[in-house]
This record gives sequence, C-alpha cells and structure tokens, in this order.
Amino acid sequence: MRSTFFFLAALLAGSAFAQSAPSDSLFNTDQVVTIDLTFAETDFWSTLTADYLAALGATVTADVTIPDNTGTHTYPQVEVDLKGNSSYSHPGNKKSFKIDFNDNISGQKYHGMTKMHFNNCFKDPTFMREKIFFDYARSQGVLAPRVLYANVNMNGTFWGFYDMVEAVDKNFLDRWVDDNDGNLFKAGDNFNSGGTTAADLAYYGNDPTSYYDRYELKTNESENDWSDLIALVQMLNTASDADLTAQFPAQWEWQPMLRSLAMDNLFANLDSYINSARNYYVYHDSTTLKWNWIKWDGNEAFGSYSAGMGSGNPENLAPDYVTASRPLMTKLMGVPALYTDYVEAYCTVLEGFTSLYMDPKIDAIKTLIQPHVTADVNKQYTTAQFLANIDNNINVGGGGGGGTVYGLKSFIATRANYLSGALDCSMVAVQELTSPVELSVYPNPVTDVLHVRLPVGYSPENLRLTDALGRSMPVNYSDGEIDLSGVARGTYVLLLRGPTGQLAARVVKN
Repeated sequence: MRSTFFFLAALLAGSAFAQSAPSDSLFNTDQVVTIDLTFAETDFWSTLTADYLAALGATVTADVTIPDNTGTHTYPQVEVDLKGNSSYSHPGNKKSFKIDFNDNISGQKYHGMTKMHFNNCFKDPTFMREKIFFDYARSQGVLAPRVLYANVNMNGTFWGFYDMVEAVDKNFLDRWVDDNDGNLFKAGDNFNSGGTTAADLAYYGNDPTSYYDRYELKTNESENDWSDLIALVQMLNTASDADLTAQFPAQWEWQPMLRSLAMDNLFANLDSYINSARNYYVYHDSTTLKWNWIKWDGNEAFGSYSAGMGSGNPENLAPDYVTASRPLMTKLMGVPALYTDYVEAYCTVLEGFTSLYMDPKIDAIKTLIQPHVTADVNKQYTTAQFLANIDNNINVGGGGGGGTVYGLKSFIATRANYLSGALDCSMVAVQELTSPVELSVYPNPVTDVLHVRLPVGYSPENLRLTDALGRSMPVNYSDGEIDLSGVARGTYVLLLRGPTGQLAARVVKN
C-alpha cells in the first residue's frame, strides 16, 4: 500500500489537474446563480463607465450577495470594474465586468477565489460558445477557466444574464497547476495600437521594456523579471530547426500546449494566438520549469471572428492555417518533427469533436439556461435567434456582432466532415507506435461516461480503477466506454496492464 500511495501521489502532483479546491463545490454543479450588487453610490453606473473610458481601473465598490447551492453569502466592499474591448459595444448597459473580493478586505474570498469575471456573451446568440469551448478544452487536458451562469442585479435592477468565468490568477494556478510561484504572463490587447503590439512571441531583443506593450506580468510584479519569457522567445525565433526540435519541446508542457493551439483551429477560435495574437496566458512553473499555455476569452469560438481575417469560411479552415507574424505557428507548421507532433495533438482533440458526443452537451446547457435567456430583456439577440442558432447558422444583419453567426451543431457537423478529408490521422497511428504509449481518456473531468482509447496490444480485461488510497474498484468497460455515473465524486487513477508495462491516467469525477 505504501508504494501504491507514493505512485499515486507522484502521478497526481505531475498532472495539470492536480488539486481539489473550494471552487469545485461551485463549478461542479450545473446551476445558475444570482448575483446582487449593492452600491452605496446612487450614480454608480456613471462612475463605472467613466473609469472604464479613462482606463482608471476600479474605483467603485459594492456589497455582493450570492445565494448558491451552498447557501447565501454576502461580501462587503468588493471592487467592481467594467471590462472588455469589442464586448463593450454590447447594446445598452449590459457590459462585461469583473469583481475583486480581496482588494479592500485582505483574504476575502468566494469559494476560495478572489476574482470573478462576468461576460455579456457579445456576438453569441446561444450564450454557450465560451462554455462549450472551455469545457471541451479541459476534457482534453488543456488549461482553461471554468464557466457558470449568473443572473446579475445592480441596486435591485435586473442587469442581465451573464456567463461567470473563473479568473486566471494564483488561485487558478493552485487549482490546476499546483504551483503559483512562477511568472504568469497575459497576452496584451493590441486594439489601441492599431495591431502593432501583438503578443506574437517574436523576439525583440533582451530589453524587457520592448515587451511591456505586448504582455502583462500578472505575478511576481515587484521582481519584474522577464528574463524567462525573453529566453523562450529568443530560442523560438533564433535557434536552428535542429536545435529547436531538440530543445524547444522540453521547455513546455508540450502536448497540452499543442492541443490548445490545435483546438483554436478546430473551433475556428481566431481571436487567439493563431490569428489575432490575443487572449491567452503563459505560465512558467517554478517547480517543473516548464511553460503552460492557458486559454482565455472564448466567446468568438465557432467561427465568430472570421470576418475580414482572410481565412475564408471558418467551417473549412485549414488545419495548418498560419497567419503572418506568428512565429510559434510558423515553426510548428514548417519544421517537420514539430509538425508531426502538432498533427498528433490535433488528431487527439479531433476524436471527441463529433455530433454524437457534443450535441448532448449542448442540449443539456440549453435546458439549463433557456428560461434565463428568455427572461433577459437586455440580451443582444432575440430568444428566437438563441433557439435557432443552437442548430443552424443565422444572419443577424450588419454592425458589431452582425453577419452570419454559425450554428453550434451545424458547425460541429460541417467542420468535422471537412477535417475528415483535410487531416490525415491515419499517419498518427504509425507515429504512435514509435511514441510513448499512453492511455487516453475523455472527457476529463467526467460526469458519467468516460471514453477510453486503449493502445494497441492492450486488453480491457486489465483495466482497474483505484481511488486516492490505492483501493481498486470494478470497471465496466464496453465499446470504448466506462460508466462512472455510480462512482462518487473525487480523484481516481485508471490503470492498465499490458505488454510494455502499466499505464495510468488520472480521472476527475464530477
């Protein structure tokens, strides 16, 4: 038992999904919460908008009351700050905003979190794009925030139905990486510079100030040490192809990073590094010394950012799409060994991108949120457009958020069909035979049915599931699936004995 315990501890510590946290009790339940913000200042909205337009940061506080599945909680003096770029053009006063529980009262947290973001679902009639995208990312071992939904009231007035997004900060790193002492960099927004300061991962010399307009250092601000990021981009941009192949992957949590980039292409999420060079974080783990790629801002997934970007129909976006001045993508597509890794990662995330798997997820979210979307008189689109866009493309006219908005289900079906001919995943099987053998599972975290991909030569009879104490429990495997609906919430390890030894995959049961 002792050796099993240490095996499990080592496996869990090395996983991207390493720690449980108080926030799990919030996000692991399908629910819509109600957020009441009570401002002492009667003209709070004028101050909030003035602060936003002047880029002053938060100067307004509110008492925040949140009833949820664990009870009703009230938090005083919470900082409130409007946010967003294009999303700020959402009609009316339903703007995106963020709140900070900790800024005025040190140590004040909500479910272990100091910050929360509330997004107005700009350009998304379905209210689902960001949640579906991020949920799928995490199921593929890709770091992405969790998303819930909330009805928001301000001083007793209903403000709108929002998606409620986990902040990427030290609490996030604690939960998902099990380390928060390293440098966390956020890709900067380049709207105000005419696109001339993109977070493109190009090398601009060794002077840190050359990067200040491109990235934000979100941790260890007082040390202000940018040398690790500069060393990373220097290697990417100046190393020979042979040296890059030999050294660059070891700098990263390589497969999760590749899957993250591949998923931006898969979902045609072009307001991201692969196109606009925005909306991502990179974190340098102080323990493993590896970089982690973290997703951010997924409201324009499913092809919503494609207009005018020169990429054509997003449903037929080429899997090797590269835009100008994105050296990471250029190297991945241009260096054969790196491209092989990228294709393998793409084929991995593509496997679950099917109507059979995705449509029930979409239907479950629709059932949860439809009454709240219907009741939101401040939403950008109509209830009829919400319902229609779940299944099919709709045209919503011109202006911000106008034009063709691709249907969720129709996009998945059309894009999966296109990629079946555009991406040759048959070669990946050949590559896998010479690569480290892995036990692949999805979705992860899992609610009921776990899909399991067994390596060649391994038999399902040798599968067993163990809990954190090393205790085994029976596994009912059938046609690539294991039913975990009767298993208690928690962290488990799926073990598989076979010709090359024992394989393991960490599984989080919601």
